[in-house]
Amino acid sequence: MPLRPERPEDHPAVRELHRRAFGPDHGPVVATLADALRPASELSFVADEQGLAVGHIMFTPALLDAPRRLVDVQVLSPLAVSPDHQKRGIGSALVRHGIEALAERGAPLVFLEGDPAYYSRLGFTPGAELAFRKPSLRIPDPAFQVYRLPAYEPWMTGTLVYPHTFWQHDCVGLR
Repeated sequence: MPLRPERPEDHPAVRELHRRAFGPDHGPVVATLADALRPASELSFVADEQGLAVGHIMFTPALLDAPRRLVDVQVLSPLAVSPDHQKRGIGSALVRHGIEALAERGAPLVFLEGDPAYYSRLGFTPGAELAFRKPSLRIPDPAFQVYRLPAYEPWMTGTLVYPHTFWQHDCVGLR
């Protein structure tokens, strides 16, 4: 399935995709978060099936408060696949595609909150195991995960600092 950068004309379909994928309880919140993150997002991709966005992933700049200095890192959020297209590898393909793009740009780390059973298959590891601290106690320890890219250096440890948008929309620790 073709993966391509998200375009402005995709925004309504992506919004609906998040509503459907996250269901009636969390879908509207995640759709609103995606809209709010979009201006700051450096990478946003869709899985395109005959012109329709059936999957979406977004990466947003954040900071790692490391002992030497602040480090520019990325947060993977949100990721969604249309319910009728799940279990086909679309989400995994979007994650891999995004990680490759971030590696090419020289990003050292990607953080997320998510299901460890799913994301560990894609190379993410629990953040605490690598001396990273989560930005909020509301994030379950197993859900706080990180992917180290080639630009990562061992001194890059510390506390993840989320962009204001996550706090503004109360989307920290959302499950």
